[in-house]
Amino acid sequence: MRKVSLFIPCFVDQLVPQVGIDTLRVLRCAGCEVDFPQAQTCCGQPAFNTGYWDDARAVAERFLRVFRSADAVVCPSGSCTTMVRNFYPELFRGTQSSDEAASAAKRVFEFSEFMVKVLGITDVGASFPHRVAFHDACHGLRELGLKGEPRELLRRVRGLELVEMPTSEECCGFGGTFAVKFGMISASMGDTKAANAEASGAEYLASVDPSCLLHLDGILRHRKSRVRTIHLASILAQTAEVTEPGRVTAQARDVA
Repeated sequence: MRKVSLFIPCFVDQLVPQVGIDTLRVLRCAGCEVDFPQAQTCCGQPAFNTGYWDDARAVAERFLRVFRSADAVVCPSGSCTTMVRNFYPELFRGTQSSDEAASAAKRVFEFSEFMVKVLGITDVGASFPHRVAFHDACHGLRELGLKGEPRELLRRVRGLELVEMPTSEECCGFGGTFAVKFGMISASMGDTKAANAEASGAEYLASVDPSCLLHLDGILRHRKSRVRTIHLASILAQTAEVTEPGRVTAQARDVA
């Protein structure tokens, strides 16, 4: 049995915890023994991206301590996986933690990457009778080189019709703090992505980055679109008995 430590990004914990729960379910279904370190917090990416490297380093040092003994760390976010794998070595270069950061970078995996490349599993027995389009999130595609892996998993889902939308590789416009600093540009890019999802005829827009999905969910709602957003793990966690899957959206908005 493969031992796995689950890293749930802070925004997933606070806004879309179901994504974390579904990731756990799928990993267990795949035969993994999953550990969730309670002391985990953020990977430090927001501070890193805005230039506050000292603050980012303090948060990242906690990540290194928490996951120090983990054989493999699985994360349902291409963005946060990228932070640890690609940018921790840069963040800790020349410090006493440089070797530990390099070690962590080799042991952290994005969810679909871990399923396909490490476990060698593409069929988890899921059932999801809907038309689904896939959004290639920037970090997963450009930083981690993931494109085929999530699609391999989706193609094995019973009843699912995978459709390719126009320009699936284009950025959705979220970009973390980019959406705050350049709101009009971000919204315009998201509107284009939403229109492409609608043009594909898909019922659901899936991705491996819940941050992109939160952004697109707001835009699709504003357009009064029929297209709904869902994380890859939430599709793979579905069975024939589940008829109404959860939407990737902020809980507060659902309540409202």
